[in-house]
Amino acid sequence: MKNISKHYPWIVVALLWFVALLNYMDRQMLSTMQFAMKVDITELNKAESFGALMAVFLWIYGFVSPFAGIIADQISRKKLIIGSLFVWSAVTFLMGFANTFSQLYWLRAFMGVSEALYIPSALSLIADWHGEKTRSLAIGIHMTGIYVGQATGGFGAYIADHLSWHLTFHWFGIIGILYAIVLILCLKDYPKPNQTSKISPQKRMKTGEVFQGLKAVLSTWAFWIILIYFASPGIPGWAVKNWLPTLFSENLQIPMSSAGPISTTTIAIFSFLGVIIGGILSDKWVQRNIKGRIYTSAIGVTFTIPALLLMGLGHGLINDICAGAMFGIGFGMFDANNMPILCQVIPSRYRATAYGFMNMVGVFSGAMITQVLGKLTDRGNLGEGFAVLTIIVFIALILLLTCLHPTIDEVK
Repeated sequence: MKNISKHYPWIVVALLWFVALLNYMDRQMLSTMQFAMKVDITELNKAESFGALMAVFLWIYGFVSPFAGIIADQISRKKLIIGSLFVWSAVTFLMGFANTFSQLYWLRAFMGVSEALYIPSALSLIADWHGEKTRSLAIGIHMTGIYVGQATGGFGAYIADHLSWHLTFHWFGIIGILYAIVLILCLKDYPKPNQTSKISPQKRMKTGEVFQGLKAVLSTWAFWIILIYFASPGIPGWAVKNWLPTLFSENLQIPMSSAGPISTTTIAIFSFLGVIIGGILSDKWVQRNIKGRIYTSAIGVTFTIPALLLMGLGHGLINDICAGAMFGIGFGMFDANNMPILCQVIPSRYRATAYGFMNMVGVFSGAMITQVLGKLTDRGNLGEGFAVLTIIVFIALILLLTCLHPTIDEVK
């Protein structure tokens, strides 16, 4: 620590920002390139089949997430992040060679395994490098990489139209593989208390550290409140990621090559604003009121309720852009504060484990809603499905405000 620059915590955020971009760009491209891929893979002509393809990623991603968190609390998070990036980038490259639905399905499932290893490691690493004065802002800036990746993935259809969907997968896979080399040279782990021990990680796992972590997390009642709260707004979050391009295309009666960039760029730009606003507000508010992070997150989630109603029931370009803008700002404020709120109830050495469980529940909810919306799309009821999600969000908001009462900003 003595030889590390005081600016290095922000260098960590910058390095991981681009990984977050690749993480979401590689998974998002499929949702906007489906029309180009339908020509070669006929099974994708059915929305329910496309929903199954998107959902298998989420089910695998969710199942692996708790294990990813446990592993991240036991071994080098740097190695885990680099390995994850390399593998999912290689899978993205290989998807360009797929010529059957079955091949796409299994590659998408394997991508779920590799990408699940990233988020618990990255967020817990950033949370360790940043204290209460910068934690929400640092997490928020990292999350902007996700939004930019989501927006960049939205241009997959445009690139596929001008090159091919095969080359699109190839080139983005190569970029990720090359960036893994950059991380090998530049990324550093944050020394944990248990890393100063002479006992190896394997020995610590044998002596019950894993079970101690699970017990510490699952026996904390406040964690269960956070778990439910995290998952509930995440349901419309996944709906927007996977189905908003389709909804925009139907509402505006425009091709997916135009709807994809409009929808994902709108969400990305305003989510970017949301995490910056939410990060700065939360870091300042928590120094005056310990529930400042909770209140900031609640304000953001409140914004998503009218946004979902506008998305589902409104029509027209102005309506859709306003809905996307409101949802982006609100979800950004929510995203920037999940890990900082978790830090108020879970010690540093178990945060990746805790976030892994949060990811699992959130993603399983996302997989469920992805498949449900696929069926609704085939029936012509996608908009109504978006509107109904406001009920879930409202219940989660009430739960957070009435049941979570932290006493300190960081549990040691």
